[in-house]
Amino acid sequence: MLTPVLHSCPSITRYEHNPVLTSREVPYASTLVFNAGVIKWQGRYVMVFRNDYHYLEGARFEGTNIGICTSADGIHWQVDPQPCFDVKDDALMAKFGLPRGEITRCYDPRLTVIENEVYMTFAVDTRHGLRGGIARTVDFRNWDILSLTVPDNRNMVLFPEKINGRYVRLERPMPVYSRGRDRFDMWLSESPDMIFWGKSTLVAAVEDFHYTNDKVGPGAPPVKTDRGWLVFTHGVDIDQTRGKNGWEDAWKKRYCAGMVLLDLKDPGKVIGVYRDPLLAPETDYEAVDGFRTNVIFPTGAILEEDGTVKIYYGASDTVIALATANVNELVDLCLAGGAR
Repeated sequence: MLTPVLHSCPSITRYEHNPVLTSREVPYASTLVFNAGVIKWQGRYVMVFRNDYHYLEGARFEGTNIGICTSADGIHWQVDPQPCFDVKDDALMAKFGLPRGEITRCYDPRLTVIENEVYMTFAVDTRHGLRGGIARTVDFRNWDILSLTVPDNRNMVLFPEKINGRYVRLERPMPVYSRGRDRFDMWLSESPDMIFWGKSTLVAAVEDFHYTNDKVGPGAPPVKTDRGWLVFTHGVDIDQTRGKNGWEDAWKKRYCAGMVLLDLKDPGKVIGVYRDPLLAPETDYEAVDGFRTNVIFPTGAILEEDGTVKIYYGASDTVIALATANVNELVDLCLAGGAR
C-alpha cells in the first residue's frame, strides 16, 4: 500500500524566504539548528534552539547544546556568541541525586511566559532513559531547574497561565510495551508547584487522525483565543518501504503539523480537531534537503495583535522555518472538525 500524499492546509502561508535560521548564522560549532522555543519578552522576540554539532555518522553527533537568539520582527535573528543552557554540571547532578555523567545531553527547548516569568521545558538523555525537564529563568543565562520526569517522557509544553489554580502541561509519554509498539499519544497533567505532576488525562490519540500511525504529541505551547486553547501538534506516520531520506541509511517516518482546540476552563476536553495536516512536508527544505527529510515539527507560536499567528517549526531536523495564518480561520477549522 502506497503512503498517501499529504498537502498543507490552504489557510497557512510559509514565509517566502524560509528558513529563518540555519547553522550558518550560529557563531560557534553548529551543524543543525531546529526545534526552537519562541516567546515575546520585554519588547523583543526571543528564541532558544537545539544545536547539534560535529556530525559523525548515522544519527550520531559529537554534541548538542541549546542556543539563543533575539529579533525585533520575529523574522531576522541575531544569535548570541555562546550557547545559553547546559545541564551536565555537578550542581544539577547533586540536586536530583544523579551520579556524575548520568545526563549525556539536553535538547528540544520550548518557552512559555507565566506570570511574568520565563519557563523552559526541555528533554535530556540520561544513561537510564529520556527525561523531560522544566527550568525557570530571568536572564536566559541562569536557570533554576525545577523538575525532571521519570523516563520516558518528552515534548512537554506549558500553558501560559494557571487554570483552576494549577499549572498545566501537555506531554507525550512513550509507552512502547503497553501499546505494543511505539504508539505515542498526547496527554495533559497538572501541578500545584511545577514540581509534582499528576491527574493525567489523555487528550489526543494516534487513531484520531487519518495521517498518523505512530505518534501524536504537543508541538508549540498553547495559544489562548476567546474560543479555546489552540494547540499545534506533531503527527507521525511510519512507512517501512521508505528508504534513504536524509543522511542516515534509512529514515521511514514523516512528521506533519496538526492542531486541536481545547476548552478554556477544562483543557483536557477537546472541543475541536483539524483532521488533516496543517503543514505537510512539501518544500525542498522540508522534504528533499537535510538530515532527516519529511519532517515538520511546530515548536513555537506567537499570536500577534492583528490576529496573525506566527508558527515556528523545525524542518528536516536541520533548519528553523516560519509560517503564518489567521487565528480565527484556524479556530474555525478546528471547530468544523468536531470534538474528539
